[in-house]
Amino acid sequence: MKRLYPLAAILFLASLITSLVLGGCSPAVTGKLKVVTSTSLMEYIVKQVGDEHVDVINLVPPNQHPGNFDVKPGDIQKLSTASLFLLHGWPGEGYVDKLVTSANNPNLKVEKVVVDGNWMIPSNQLAAAVKVRDILSAIDSQNTADYQKSTEAYKQSIQTTEASIKDRLGKVNVSSVKVIASVRQADFLKWAGFNVVATFISSQSLTPQVVKDLVDKGKAAGVSLIVNNIQDGQDAGKGIAQDLGARNLNLSNFPGGLSNTETWEKAINNNVDILLDAIAK
Repeated sequence: MKRLYPLAAILFLASLITSLVLGGCSPAVTGKLKVVTSTSLMEYIVKQVGDEHVDVINLVPPNQHPGNFDVKPGDIQKLSTASLFLLHGWPGEGYVDKLVTSANNPNLKVEKVVVDGNWMIPSNQLAAAVKVRDILSAIDSQNTADYQKSTEAYKQSIQTTEASIKDRLGKVNVSSVKVIASVRQADFLKWAGFNVVATFISSQSLTPQVVKDLVDKGKAAGVSLIVNNIQDGQDAGKGIAQDLGARNLNLSNFPGGLSNTETWEKAINNNVDILLDAIAK
């Protein structure tokens, strides 16, 4: 036994060293790219494009406007261990510089995915997905082929969703429906074919004079729908709707902003459902 002990000890030590070396290498070989996103819109796209290669954490809750976001200690922690922080580049993301500085992460790469217009619109959703694909590929080139494949699959989903929605909208004369809408829903409504007569910014912007002007325009045009953006204040235009005898609707610009809308596909279909239901009544 005395002769075997040194050999057993050596084998045990060698095994331990091998385990430590392999364990130390494993994050570089099998670890996912840790990505932090500023909105659920970005989060969902990253999940579709990055698939199994990314671990995504979002900051701003989907029912909240990014401009009203208050940074918490936990948000700093999220960035302190991340490899990539993806933003829209919107004015409301003014909190970003201080957040990044506080995270003190020299390995963090900050990128803006700039796509003009409402990201709920299919063409803008696809444009954003392509930009996310390019960013992920630049950082993680070994998985470029997978990112390209995932983007193509998501492109098919976007196009299928768009075709289905256009078919549904095409069965109704939506161009004859006059709307006053939140400025952040106006582009989406125009894409859907509705006639947007006037817009407002948020509940805070609806001063008595602004409300009077909107009501006057609504009466002159025969407006039948008031469309709010829930991230700017749910039911912001409710008073205008009451004065006009119009229906008051709340749409969301972010997946997860309303119940059972955790994906872009569900979110855009839910918005269309709300619009079509209002027209049918």
